[in-house]
Parts: sequence; structure tokens; C-alpha cells
Amino acid sequence: MNRVVHPIEQESFRRLRARLDTSHFPPLTRAVVERVVHSAADLDYATDLVMNEGQLASAHAALHAGAPVVVDVEMVAAGITRRKTVCRLRDAASGPGLTRSAHAIRLAYEDVGPGALWVIGCAPTALEELLKLDASPALVIGLPVGFVGAAESKAALRDSGLPAVSNVSEKGGSAVAAAALNALLYHPTSKENP
Repeated sequence: MNRVVHPIEQESFRRLRARLDTSHFPPLTRAVVERVVHSAADLDYATDLVMNEGQLASAHAALHAGAPVVVDVEMVAAGITRRKTVCRLRDAASGPGLTRSAHAIRLAYEDVGPGALWVIGCAPTALEELLKLDASPALVIGLPVGFVGAAESKAALRDSGLPAVSNVSEKGGSAVAAAALNALLYHPTSKENP
């Protein structure tokens, strides 16, 4: 089902495209880049993001076929529209060598198993924990933010070979992580756009 786009959003994307040429990106990559740039009003994401169109296409298909969406924090969940998410942070506890965010990832994996889309926008330790699991994800949107561990955890994600959306710098956060997932949610399927 196509969504109705508010005139303010239409104008915002018009202005974004006037300042940033995204026409050279393949369709899903373009959708992710534009939605992330839009969410942060930060044109630098166009060169900071790292993703693969083929992996995005597979993730898009999985998402629209009903694959679960797991988030690291409620802030990410709040930004994802039109889809229920799994967040186990409220049930998690920290312990020796284990952050609460990492424990929440373990709990979520017990709930969803392989094939989920994982959206990490806050805690680098959540992304690090996901990389330790044999989660076989449909996609990992790994965009945690911070000066401690964020860039390193995203580099580890890229090195893992898992299908992913990440970025090179320390920046990221809940809004941009949710935006990347929303880009795939909002992009039409072949059934919607023959």
C-alpha cells in the first residue's frame, strides 16, 4: 500500500535533491541515502554511508515478506513507521562483561531467530554482540553513534561480510537508523509498482 506523503516532506526532499545529486545511485541505495540525509539534514551521509544494492534488494524482499525487525532501543522503534518491531532492552540486564544493550540483543535473537532485519542506532555494544551471534540476518542496519566503539563496531560489521548498511564515521543514531529501515519500508514492491 502506497503511503501519502505530506507536502512538507515533498518540499524537503525537493530541496535536498536541489543540493545533492543522488541520481547516480541505484534505486534502493538512493532511497536509503536520501532518507538518512533527510533525517539528519546532513549531506555528508551521501559519502559516509556504505551499502550494497543487491543486499538491499534481498533485504527489501525479506522485509516486505514479513521478516521480523529488531531494534536496539525504543528510540529506534519510535522512528520506524508502518511496522511492528522487537526491542528487548526493558527485559535486559547488565552483568560482568555484558552491557544491557548486548543482553537485549541476545534476548531478541532468542525471540526471532535467523532471517531478521536488525536496526542498531544507539549502542555499539549491541552491534558487537550481534556480530558474535550466528544470526544469519536479512540485513543489519548498523548506525550506532558515539566516540567510543561506534566507528570500530561499524568497521567490524563491514568486515563480517553480513548484508549491511553502515557508515564510516562516529556519527549515526536512532533517527538515521530508523530512516534507513523506513527507506526500505516505503520503497514500493514490484506488486505495488509493476
